[in-house]
Amino acid sequence: MQKVGFFKSIHVKIVLVYILLIILAMQIIGLYFARELENTLKDSFTKSIEERVDLVEFSVREEIIKKRGEEDFTLEQSLRSVLFSIRSEDINEIRVIDPNFRILATSETTNQSIVGQRSTDPIVRRSISSETPENSISLDPQKGDRIWVLASPITDQGEILGTIYLESNIETVFEQMNEINQILAGGTAMSLAITIILGILIAQTITRPISDMRRQAQAMAKGNFSRKVRVYGNDEIGQLAIAFNHLTNRLQEAQSTTEGERRKLASVLSNMTDGVIATDRKGRIILINDPALRLLRVSRDLVVHRPISSVLGIEAQYTFEDLIHMKESINLDFSSPERPYILRANFSVIQKETGFVNGLITVLHDNTEQEKIDMERREFVANVSHELRTPLTTMRSYLEALADGAWRDKDLAPSFLNVTQTETERMIRLVNDLLQLSKMDSRDYDLNKEFVEFNKFFNRIIDRFEMSKSQQVHFKRLLPDSQFFVEIDADKLTQVIDNIISNALKYSPDGGNIRFGIIVQEGFLKVMVSDDGMGIPKENVERIFDRFYRVDRARARSMGGSGLGLAIAREMIEAHGGAIWAESEEGHGTTIFFTLPFELDEAGEWD
Repeated sequence: MQKVGFFKSIHVKIVLVYILLIILAMQIIGLYFARELENTLKDSFTKSIEERVDLVEFSVREEIIKKRGEEDFTLEQSLRSVLFSIRSEDINEIRVIDPNFRILATSETTNQSIVGQRSTDPIVRRSISSETPENSISLDPQKGDRIWVLASPITDQGEILGTIYLESNIETVFEQMNEINQILAGGTAMSLAITIILGILIAQTITRPISDMRRQAQAMAKGNFSRKVRVYGNDEIGQLAIAFNHLTNRLQEAQSTTEGERRKLASVLSNMTDGVIATDRKGRIILINDPALRLLRVSRDLVVHRPISSVLGIEAQYTFEDLIHMKESINLDFSSPERPYILRANFSVIQKETGFVNGLITVLHDNTEQEKIDMERREFVANVSHELRTPLTTMRSYLEALADGAWRDKDLAPSFLNVTQTETERMIRLVNDLLQLSKMDSRDYDLNKEFVEFNKFFNRIIDRFEMSKSQQVHFKRLLPDSQFFVEIDADKLTQVIDNIISNALKYSPDGGNIRFGIIVQEGFLKVMVSDDGMGIPKENVERIFDRFYRVDRARARSMGGSGLGLAIAREMIEAHGGAIWAESEEGHGTTIFFTLPFELDEAGEWD
């Protein structure tokens, strides 16, 4: 998570807001206090001056209206003495001006020259004209101090006698105001410093649990639910911290439950033999398990986020909407010329309670073996039916001929009966072979194994065939002198070798050779029977061990074969822990190989 900047921190914001509010409140209080104090001081100053002016006005009025004798002082002298009597530090100068704006007297000893001159001050003229007091604050041009100028008219019984012009030093009031403002500013600064400290401490009580919850939220985002928020009190923030800790516990429980379910689902998906694919609502793959990847033979990177119809190779036949409404399973044919490969796909829709389609679940199953079994079953039934129908048709024909009177013919009747007997024996052999294969398929048989010296056993079988063969076929034995002891069921293995040698004799031309060999190979005894017959086409070599399979069906049937001999041989060899296979080239004969586990005799050596 990104680190919070200093000025973006809630701690700093709370302190700043707190300080700004305090500053604003102090400014408002300071301005109000300064204004009211200034007004009070100014009012007190002017009131004091006006009271003294009232006394001066009374004295001046009396002097002006007084009838003077020869021995009395002149008006100017009387007024000068009156003005001199009220001089003070806060009064700079007092003048008495008659209605004609002529200056009658002044209290300033250094400015007596203006007595008798006309006053040009506008405030004097306004005062005399309006017969009302006039005042203003102006700047002393000499000292640069502020002075308060007052012009108060002198009246007697409604008659204007003149005006008193007074200049007072009001700068002292402003100096007092500056001193008070400085005291107020100092107190404000001290209060502000204390306020900042208290604000930081108070803000910490609010932001500390919030910071703890922020760190806890960051830890929870990383999957760590072990931390707990410290509870500092029982106020709203403390209750929030308690609720946050409760939320942490519930999230931890939910995560544990979810993780457990996820592991269960992952284990189920991983250990399923069937493939599972999940898509989103647009048909793009969002989940696929390993069995599905193996079945489709693709990598996860190539299929995730791709349309499912494209991955399954059915985009030409089905759209995603078709798959949503698909009720039946469909087969996916990935077969090649070398081997069949068929998958069965079942589709299930993921829907909300409202019916909104969230996606699709596809289950893949390898149906190759089942299809192969079904095909083999159908082929097996067809082959058995065909094999039984041929002798039955032949028997019916001969029996019908006998029933029609052929039995009276001494020459034909024995021949017809011989044919029916031969076909009956052929059917019996076929049924016996089928029963034997059925027992071997169901493992309903026991092998009576015993240790046999294979060279003697093999030579004895070859001798029997060599003595009874009717063709001009030469047997060549390429057998070693060593003794090889194998644990086998002698009767079952005799049947296998009989079948292989019989086939070699059947397909060997007159003058041909049948070769027999034994070699030791990786703990197994490898037995070979090779002929110079017609051979088998390369594409059919691997199928000669299938049931009822014949390369040349017409010739094989005429020779009395059922097509089950080599199938029985394969089952017998595999039951002994070995393997059997063929190598052939068309026109150059066929070689049958099979292997058996073996042991040397006590006097022998390991090869």
